[in-house]
Amino acid sequence: MFLYQLLSFFFAASKKEEDSSYDLSLYKRGDLLEVPRTLFTHFGIYLGDNRVAHLIPDILPAITKDKSAITKMVTNNRLLMGVITKVASVRVDSVADFAYGSDILINHMDKVCSQPPLDGDEVARRAEKLLGSVTYSLLWYNCEHYVMYCRYGMAISYQTYQFCTTVRKIVFSRTSSYLTALCGVCFMLYLSCVTPLTVLLTALISFTIWMAS
Repeated sequence: MFLYQLLSFFFAASKKEEDSSYDLSLYKRGDLLEVPRTLFTHFGIYLGDNRVAHLIPDILPAITKDKSAITKMVTNNRLLMGVITKVASVRVDSVADFAYGSDILINHMDKVCSQPPLDGDEVARRAEKLLGSVTYSLLWYNCEHYVMYCRYGMAISYQTYQFCTTVRKIVFSRTSSYLTALCGVCFMLYLSCVTPLTVLLTALISFTIWMAS
């Protein structure tokens, strides 16, 4: 109980003031909404009547059964802890709670995705069908995978692709290959463990990175 009270205070301290200035007439059932959230963009599907379905990480369901606390707007602290613990759900919130004070882009992914969007009612039905707890993965199943499946019929994430591409450029580069070989040699000399096996492992890892670059 003490842990829950402490975390509740911590989460509440970071909550933004609810902004009710969003013009609901701009949104149609099945629209894909996106807002900036922490380091990434957050996505949701508009269901109508000021309701947005979105997949969002949230630590609270893992530490309490208090539904009144869980249904409150998910703060960034709750979100980040949910990402780390892989606790998430597809839930319905108001437009203001979903947006968390940010400006909302509407159907921006229509310009990016090669697939045409499905009918709005079908998009919303898919979004509603998936409500509930899910196994979260920052790379393999996040809020973008969810909305892309609902609106376009394919669960992909452009953010994940861009992130993985950037990591690949950094890790699998010729510079990384040189540094790996250098670190391997220094490590062997420092520990005085220059053996055929350690030399082979160092060469093999460096060569693998070189070939992947």
